[in-house]
Amino acid sequence: MEGAVSYIDPDNVRGTVPAGGVEWMQAGRGMWHGGGLDKAGRTRGFQLWIALPPELELGPTVSDPQAPEDVEEDGPARVLLGSYGSASSAIVSPSPINYLAVRLKAGERWRYEPPAGHTVLWVAIATGALSAPDELRVGDLAVFEPSSKAVEFEAQTDAEFVLGSATPHEHDLVSGYNSVHTSPAALRDGEAHISSIKERLVQQGRL
Repeated sequence: MEGAVSYIDPDNVRGTVPAGGVEWMQAGRGMWHGGGLDKAGRTRGFQLWIALPPELELGPTVSDPQAPEDVEEDGPARVLLGSYGSASSAIVSPSPINYLAVRLKAGERWRYEPPAGHTVLWVAIATGALSAPDELRVGDLAVFEPSSKAVEFEAQTDAEFVLGSATPHEHDLVSGYNSVHTSPAALRDGEAHISSIKERLVQQGRL
């Protein structure tokens, strides 16, 4: 949302994500990924982690950065994942999900109608304050009760926030130190692969 960050993907390709851009990393079986601030000054942004379905969780890694000019928008919403109105993301999402970055001026109203099946909804406030209908302020994260009903937001001040809606994840999650999988066997496989990547990077002098 402000500033820029640099990244190094699993193939050792380096790039920069400026304000308004997106870096999509699909970890698959496991990866090492680095980066940091690209320049002096303030940087603001959000990082979202999404659990992969079984058919992708032990698959290859995917790196798909999107420049700011490639992120489509509809009204006040920029579409980071999924689709909204006339806009859609070029990123192939692993499951049905919308992830939007929204900016409203003080007094503006915006109504979000979730797609069919999207009963999970959350928002995180980057700047300002709004009502939905409860008051939400900068730094707040709100998860709504499961529903497919529309939600109306009203900005009390100029406000920036991200909104996500999705279908429920169909599998129990098994958490490890480095990753999340859908079974203990998949977790063991993924963490063993991450350990082997670490050993290789140490031998190459990259860690």
